Amino acid sequence: MHFYATVALSAFLLFLVQPLIAKQILPWFGGSSAVWTTCMLFFQAALLLGYAYSDASPRALGPKRQPVVHIVIALICLAVLPILAPAGLKPSGGEEPISRILLLLAVTIGLPYFLLSTTSPLIQSYFARLHPGRDPYRLFALSNAASLIALVSYPVLIEPFIGVKLQAYGWSILFAVFVVLLSTLAWRVSRSETVVACATDAETVVVDAAPLNALTQWRWIGLSAVGSMLLLAVSNHITQNVASVPLLWILPLTLYLLTFILTFDGTGWYKRSTYVGPFFIMVAGMCFLLVDKTYQFDLIIQTSVFCVGLFVVCMVCHGELVLAKPAPSQLTRFYLLVSVGGALGALLVSVAAPLLFPTYLETAVALLLAAILFIPIATAAHPFLQWMAVALAIGVVGTGTYYVKLEHDNSLEVSRNFYGVMKIKAYDEPASENRLVRMVHGAILHGEQYVHDKWRKEPTTYYTPSSGFGRAVNAQRGYAPRTAPGIRIGMIGLGVGTVAAYCRDVDSCRIYEINAEVERLARKHFTYLADSPAKIDMIIGDARLSLEREAANQYNVLAVDAFSGDSIPMHLITDEAVRAFMTHVSSGGILAYHVSNRFLKLPPVLAEIAAKENLVGVVVEDPSQKDNVLHSSSTWVLLARNTDVFKAIGEAGVALERTPGAPLWTDDFNNLMSVVKWQH
Repeated sequence: MHFYATVALSAFLLFLVQPLIAKQILPWFGGSSAVWTTCMLFFQAALLLGYAYSDASPRALGPKRQPVVHIVIALICLAVLPILAPAGLKPSGGEEPISRILLLLAVTIGLPYFLLSTTSPLIQSYFARLHPGRDPYRLFALSNAASLIALVSYPVLIEPFIGVKLQAYGWSILFAVFVVLLSTLAWRVSRSETVVACATDAETVVVDAAPLNALTQWRWIGLSAVGSMLLLAVSNHITQNVASVPLLWILPLTLYLLTFILTFDGTGWYKRSTYVGPFFIMVAGMCFLLVDKTYQFDLIIQTSVFCVGLFVVCMVCHGELVLAKPAPSQLTRFYLLVSVGGALGALLVSVAAPLLFPTYLETAVALLLAAILFIPIATAAHPFLQWMAVALAIGVVGTGTYYVKLEHDNSLEVSRNFYGVMKIKAYDEPASENRLVRMVHGAILHGEQYVHDKWRKEPTTYYTPSSGFGRAVNAQRGYAPRTAPGIRIGMIGLGVGTVAAYCRDVDSCRIYEINAEVERLARKHFTYLADSPAKIDMIIGDARLSLEREAANQYNVLAVDAFSGDSIPMHLITDEAVRAFMTHVSSGGILAYHVSNRFLKLPPVLAEIAAKENLVGVVVEDPSQKDNVLHSSSTWVLLARNTDVFKAIGEAGVALERTPGAPLWTDDFNNLMSVVKWQH
């Protein structure tokens, strides 16, 4: 029972800490979906180190000393509790995000996570020595089941009801309980003469066991790497246009883990003949959705197809791992190489893909690798399936090629970094009066400009004079209590720099942009910033962190439009964020939120915050105008300290009303699922 309790609690804590710590640091890096993939890289790498230790330490230290050393490591881990990310490591704006995230994770949870990652293989190794006639792989299945419970519990039972700090303290208490369980078990093992005898027997088994050939070991790595790579690619695909939040991280990870549980259970959940057909269908389905734009913004279809596809592919990958698993005497090496594959897959998506691919090509690459590995699997199921598997792989290559073509159609430049894929697209001939240049982030328009002098200086898309932002600026220009000749505008999110079209020579404007690449593209391909006669300051870094370091700016209008694709940085729309922003808004000024979103209904969130902060608000809906080529539909929420500032807006502004049951989002507590639009 001691073995089972230790393994189960270890696995529960190992997977519970993943969304917990990622949510803690997410606001420090602009809410980017890449925060989760970088965290997954750390988790996979730490798991690899843990498995390497589990594989090597019993041989290097011996069966009596190794448990004692393990107890010492466990006790040292208590010194880093509770697991709260140190504020001193917040980025200041210019740091490379991936290395800073990895450093943060190493300092905050590195040692405890390493200890937890060693538990499953090491305890199974002890179990195999003490009980040579019993299957230690059942402990692996128990470990995965506990992990699954942790993942399901977080978005359902923990995140909706418990704040981030309390989550960290609760986890730390459970970790201390785990240290007690582990230490007492390790002490028993170190004092048991049975272990010595069994260790000697086990060493004999290792000598007598058939040596592992290189092909088998590379196959373990390859199957594990493909599953891990597809997991992160699918997570990227789902989160980049919705929001980078625990639920959308956990859904793919839960399915991925479930495949481990089912395949390692030993009761025959995986049969090649059963999964050949679903594999063909789901890989083809995912390829179709990559290149067909009909269902691009259908949250249910996209999530369903890619998650089911992930499950089927991982069932095949992990099922084949089980079919090729070694004798119990070689299980630590098996787990080590499976972990190598997992870390390799995470490395390819988190680090290599942004450097090698200008767009999100890793999903197609993961599907291609899966299709290639599937060729011998399909052939083993039935010889005639070999050519179907080859045809599938060729089809995936065609999909990837066509996807790249679609991404580059009409593109002047395609650029990718930690914060996503930016595309600069041009339409019509360069000399044409209708020549239009657009910036697209993910699949979402982030601004456009007509090149011809006739329209070049006109604000477009979500910033036309009839938009909430345009009305806020014009209202401030005519606001009687204001005596200064010009107005001060603050802008969170640069886009193409459209806000500069509103700035006169007597105005001042400061723009906050977390992604330096956006500024480079805005200056290279658009002229709004260069054409403006006003003084425009550019601040690179997370807007909220930057504003918290500045003295009150007394902005007449402070606008928040910092979405990546349709994904929202949730730390910019909490009670504390609004309070911080309002310290930079003049007494008669306006805080303007751009809340147009295909997937999320955000005005109720702002209504609750406004009520809490004693603010008044209006919603400005600006519908599309077919006869106006400069215009895009938009929804803005305008907040102020009194209603007088909204008089100039008139009937265009509808009072911001509270919705019964709407949540109050805070830094410590926010739940995305309460505002999801499931139907469009």
